[in-house]
Amino acid sequence: MPSFDVVSEIDTHELTNAVDQANRELANRYDFRGSDANVEMNDNVLTLHADNEFQIKQLVDIVYTKLAKRGIDIDCVELGKIEASGFKARQNITIRHGIDTEIAKKIVALLKTSPLKLQASIQGDKVRVTGKKKDDLQAAIATIRGGKLGLPMQFENFRD
Repeated sequence: MPSFDVVSEIDTHELTNAVDQANRELANRYDFRGSDANVEMNDNVLTLHADNEFQIKQLVDIVYTKLAKRGIDIDCVELGKIEASGFKARQNITIRHGIDTEIAKKIVALLKTSPLKLQASIQGDKVRVTGKKKDDLQAAIATIRGGKLGLPMQFENFRD
């Protein structure tokens, strides 16, 4: 039976490259001269450091453009609150990857309500979809893409 997996992954190497490019642009920008603004990456959390909230907002724009240029979907970015204390401000940006159980349940429900004859099962942080025909699986991909689930989805491991 043909099947495929629905996953939500990001390329960590491209994420590292985007952070490095953002830090390089910070070093060259005139409005950040003399400030110790930077972007740090720990696991999948980016921490933005700057002198004030305005610079944090500018830094978020820089990070967004660098992520988009490196092919990382902005839907997986979750902004935290700006924490200002004294003359410093910081903000955490969480890069979401993997499919949460509630989103996986939404995918399964979306496929069950469709007229397609498919089976969907949650397997950890991915959803496996199986069916009898390739055409049904391609229609399932279109249904999932049209579902507006708030995460970038990739479809991999397509087996015939």
